Amino acid sequence: MGRSDLPPTIDLNADVGESFGPWPMGADDELIPLVSSVNVACGAHAGDAATILRTVGLAVRHGVAIGAHPGYPDLEGFGRRDLDMTPSDLGASIIVQIGAIQAAARVVGATVRHVKPHGALYNRAARDPDLAATIAAAVRDLDPGLVLVGLAGSASIAAAREAGLAVAEEAFADRRYEPDGSLRSRRLDGALFDPSDAAAQAVSIARDSHVTATDGSEIQVAADTICVHGDSPQAVAVGRAVHAALRAAGIGLPRTATGA
Repeated sequence: MGRSDLPPTIDLNADVGESFGPWPMGADDELIPLVSSVNVACGAHAGDAATILRTVGLAVRHGVAIGAHPGYPDLEGFGRRDLDMTPSDLGASIIVQIGAIQAAARVVGATVRHVKPHGALYNRAARDPDLAATIAAAVRDLDPGLVLVGLAGSASIAAAREAGLAVAEEAFADRRYEPDGSLRSRRLDGALFDPSDAAAQAVSIARDSHVTATDGSEIQVAADTICVHGDSPQAVAVGRAVHAALRAAGIGLPRTATGA
């Protein structure tokens, strides 16, 4: 947030670059200008080489920080299914996935700032300290200067700190929370918010550090970054609503001229 005499800011991130070959996913051209950082699919759960290069180019063009978005190698399941991988196999996959984004960023004169796991990998790491430690170790071994993004207050954040990594604690504008602080499963009704509710939740997170859970209780959420998902049919509408609501509340977004 910076010094107390400066206007408040919070990072707004989006998961992007999830198209594959001739099959488009999301509206990255419209969504990326609305956020301050992006998490680029690495070709394992979604994305391909051409999409990665195009997406990091878009990020640089709009002054948006670049992150890698590694997931389970599961194109058919979009990375939303748990895979039984050994720690060594998973760590190797994560390293290679991040490396793909780093290579693409280098081509367009930028660097990768952060890593945010995707889907089932993200959700499991939030509650599984051993898996979280595997992810953190892979990130550290590749580049200890990378920031690891994880669910605020979760095992992911604890493991990253234990590994000596900088962290960004994440909350979600467009996802409903359960009373225990976990995200409501996408398999259940009401898991995703519409644009107006997402905008209200984003402001509540950024200004008041809390969300309202499914049972009506308030949960404290101290977040450094807020996510809007790029694969939702309403992604751009959500992004616009959240962006506008934060601005109206006097909360700005950080910007970078290099994507670094």
